[in-house]
Amino acid sequence: MREGSLDAPTRHPIAWKDPDFLDEAKLDEELRRVFDICHGCRRCFNLCDSFPRLFDLVDESESGELDTVDSADFKPIVDACTLCDMCFLTKCPYVPPHEWNLDFPHLMVRYRALQLKKGEISSIEQRLTETDKNGKLGCGVSGVANWASKRGNALTRPIMEGMLGVHRDAALPKFEGTRFTAASNANPPTINADAPAHGRKAVIYATCFAEYNNAAIGHATRAVLAKNGVEAEIAYPTCCGMPQLEHGDLASVAAKAEKAAAEMVAWIDKGYDVIAPVPSCALMLKFEWPLILPDNENVKRLAQATADITEYMVDIAKNEGLAEGLTPLGSVTIHISCHSRAQNMGQKGAEMLRAVPGTQVTVIERCSGHGGSWGVMKDNFDVALKVGKPVARQALKSFEASEDVDAAPGHLVSECPLAREHILQGIEALGDGAAPFVSDAQHPVQLLALAYGIQAL
Repeated sequence: MREGSLDAPTRHPIAWKDPDFLDEAKLDEELRRVFDICHGCRRCFNLCDSFPRLFDLVDESESGELDTVDSADFKPIVDACTLCDMCFLTKCPYVPPHEWNLDFPHLMVRYRALQLKKGEISSIEQRLTETDKNGKLGCGVSGVANWASKRGNALTRPIMEGMLGVHRDAALPKFEGTRFTAASNANPPTINADAPAHGRKAVIYATCFAEYNNAAIGHATRAVLAKNGVEAEIAYPTCCGMPQLEHGDLASVAAKAEKAAAEMVAWIDKGYDVIAPVPSCALMLKFEWPLILPDNENVKRLAQATADITEYMVDIAKNEGLAEGLTPLGSVTIHISCHSRAQNMGQKGAEMLRAVPGTQVTVIERCSGHGGSWGVMKDNFDVALKVGKPVARQALKSFEASEDVDAAPGHLVSECPLAREHILQGIEALGDGAAPFVSDAQHPVQLLALAYGIQAL
């Protein structure tokens, strides 16, 4: 037996249909096996709060080992996991193909699946993950919804905190008055026939975030593709199911995967590449769906055809070359999100922005602490800010190094737009509560559009 593995990590399908998957005794046995290995290793001490909680729990037990830890005390460890996948991909030496076969994030999913079966995940928590229902409703009354969810609303945010468990100070996504697919299809961009990559075809998997919350990311994606000669269409069959995965609702994720893959494969059959503008959704299509439905041929084909938008633009840059017309952006700070790193594709957002002349790119590659819907909840928000504090410090330092009060606002973007807003809140918490002077762009593709002079997205 080797002490650790130097081989590339590989992941086994999630055996969620196996009767043993939700067997409480067998789950507890596996939790204890994995936690004991983690306790002996401790390489993940500086990732999410799951590991400090585990190590403190063991250290404060009677024996200082796992044998005197009550299984009922495991829940806070599971609660702190954001499914960022960084332990599996960047730290743990015992992931497959090592014989100890550790997959900490998917073990947390298994625990939550049992919680769901036992009715321990509230209906309110489940409703908050229904992005399509919430998005359609929120866009239908966007003015009222955005007023009610705005930070600082002393009337509604305390009520939301009490009823929904959403922290009153957490920044929440806004809702669009017109959904991305409707707005973009009503006014599609002109395809640049002179671009080196002209002839490519791609369909944008809109994602719930671009569809309902920030259409500017979707518009920038389509406009940048058109500028580079790519015929880009839009499809949004359903949410990718990441919020349901976070709660262990694997049946719901599988249903979404089957529906979406069947629709998206029709585009693949017509010669279209598939592009996701949000990394969590790209991760689901490329990696998680095939592990949940390993025998579904549509899911397999979709995974092979899907690329993150930054990954796709870098591929164009390296092969055909980007279209002319890029202008300098000045100083840019980019956060490489955990779900971008989990795709094992490299720092594609930074590579893409470095292709813009006269642009200085500062990279931050560490967890922001947000963790999707996890970080906005009352029980998690302060922990999320704590986990993200090193990122906030790095971002603030980069601003201070290039700050010019007479200059245009700087740029702070993340491939995960929710992480970007959380980082801004972290910067506020470090100082006097004032937000840094930055542009509105959340995602690096919006900056690429800006460099091409594409405005008002």
